[in-house]
This record gives sequence, C-alpha cells and structure tokens, in this order.
Amino acid sequence: MPIRKPTSSSVAFTVVHGQRPIVDRRWLSSQAITDEGTRTPLPQAAVQRKPGSPFYFDTGYALFAKRPSRPFPPPFLSLPSGSFSDPLSTHNRSRDRRSYVNGEMIRGITNGDDAVLVGENFIGANDGVGAWAQKPRGHAALWSRLILHFWALEAERDIPVTTTASSTFEPNPIRYLQTAYEQTVEATSAPNEWKGTTTACGALLHHVHGSGASEPILYVTNLGDSQVMVIRPETQEVVYKTIEQWHWFDCPRQLGTNSPDTPKANAVMDTVKIKEGDVVLAMSDGVVDNLWEHEVSQNVHDNMQRWVSGKVDGAPGGSAERAKGVMLYVAKELVKAAKNIAEDPYAESPFMERAVEEGLAMEG
Repeated sequence: MPIRKPTSSSVAFTVVHGQRPIVDRRWLSSQAITDEGTRTPLPQAAVQRKPGSPFYFDTGYALFAKRPSRPFPPPFLSLPSGSFSDPLSTHNRSRDRRSYVNGEMIRGITNGDDAVLVGENFIGANDGVGAWAQKPRGHAALWSRLILHFWALEAERDIPVTTTASSTFEPNPIRYLQTAYEQTVEATSAPNEWKGTTTACGALLHHVHGSGASEPILYVTNLGDSQVMVIRPETQEVVYKTIEQWHWFDCPRQLGTNSPDTPKANAVMDTVKIKEGDVVLAMSDGVVDNLWEHEVSQNVHDNMQRWVSGKVDGAPGGSAERAKGVMLYVAKELVKAAKNIAEDPYAESPFMERAVEEGLAMEG
C-alpha cells in the first residue's frame, strides 16, 4: 500500500521584538477561535498579568487539518443537555464551547489531532498521533492539547522567567514538560480515562544581562518530529532547527499511552542566542514533511518582503500597520505551500525522500 504524505499542518510564526507595544494585543478567551490568528486565547487572569521581560514575540499562526477535530469528551467539554430533567447549571454550561481542565480554560487551539499555543513568550506545536482515533477511548487531540496547556502554565508559574531581569535565573523547560506530562496522565486516568500520544516541541523566550543590556535567548525543547526553526530574515540564514527523534521511520518519540518515552529521559533542550527581528517557527510534521529547510526559509523571506513592500492585496497602507500583519500573512502562506505539496500526488517532498530510502512505496 503506498504511503501518502501527511496533510495536517500547524505553524506558529513569531518575530522577536525588544520594545513592547503601548497596547498589548493578547487575546481574550471570549474571542472566536479560527484556523488562523495572531495569538491563541487566554483567560482573563492571564491577560491581566503584567509582563516583565523586555522582549516579546510578535506572532501569527495558521492551521490546516486533514480531518475535522473531534470534540473533547466530558468533563473537559460540557455537551448539550439531552433532557429537560438535567440541572439548569448543566444546560447553561453546555452553551460554553470552550474546554476546561481543573477549573481552568485549556490553553491553545486544536487542529485535527495537533495542538498549537501562541503567546508573547512561549510558542508550541504538539502533533497528536491520529491512529488513536481507531482505538477504544482514544483521543490524541486531547492529549496533545492538555500537555501543551500544562506546559505553558508551568512556564508561566515559574515567576522569575517573566518577572525579573536577573541573568542568574535558568529556566527549565524539560522540568516544565515533565510536570505537564504527569498532570496529563492524571487528568486522563480513571474515572475520565482517555488514551493517546503526542510529540511535543516548544520555544520559551527569555533574556540574559550582557554587555550592559538585556539580550534575548531562546530555550527550545523537543521530543519527536515536530520542529522549531529560527531564521534570520535579512540573510535567509537558518540559525537553528531541532533534530527529529524517531524510534523508526514514521514512528517518532511521543508522550502518552503505552509509550516508553518521557520528557525527563528523552526530551532535548537547547539554548539559542537570537537577535531582535529573528523569526521563530514552531511547526508540526505536516509542514516539515512537505517542505525542505531551504523552501521554508525562502518562503518566509519572500513573503515577509511582499507584505512589507505593500505588494499583497488588502495589506494596510502605512508602514506601522503593515508591520503588524506580517506574521499572520507569512504563517498562512507557509501552510498554504505545505498543503499544496501534500495534496499533489506527483510532488517530491522530504517525507517521500525518507520513505524511498526506507524502501517503501511512495505516492507523491
């Protein structure tokens, strides 16, 4: 049976900045969730938290799923009341389509079985293993989203990461991910047992004090075959990218049910020195399996130039307004490029190349 290229694509696109806007454009949880946007929604308490870092991500994200996302099961999502005898409180909750765990809104967005989270100092893309949809009580999308949610919360709660300018504090994203993994195991155990596995990759923006001023530094954590990539647009240089982790071809390291992998034992964390203006991408395998590294870099560079120069229909006229929309535009164009390759049965791709090396029949 021929192997087809993956078609679910998730990408978070960010540019590092060092001067905060007067108006912080973080999303409220009441805003609509779509397959594209600037930042994923936050609960009100998180929106009101005062940021302390001198650096922040200016962001955009775009998504494409090969199949619709399944609704989360109770108690994570309250389903519509099926009887007039149900308590009115349940009926009222059924109109709230947001998902919750431990009384908190689940951060991020679900895309098929993927989960994406885009914030001002943390981005992540988890790729849930879709085969769990065929298993009893299988729900990979729930696993990918919960791990990303708990991961972001752990980073946020480690107060010195976001509230001090000290260069002596060292974030520990692997510990955050390990805690998130353990909390997800607990949340999906009896009586609310749900099975699944997911890859995990994320980038945490921090800073160090050097040469008389703060300098941005990126803490990148990866387990599996999603990818974080850092690009310097003016030179098109790929400053950094994560290395895929596989057990064997098309079976990446993953966290969850029956998997031997854990963050503590298998996740890899790198620190990357970056500059203001660098582009940081968190991408699922639906992007990196369909586009080579140089194609990603070229696509990002070309579309940033197109937007900023005003060559895109509908782009704002003023330079300041144009700068605000570039992240979202480039994220959408990158996902579009990956989708075009994925749906072309004759196109060559990195996934096809690896499959042929493994001696497997490959379509496209």
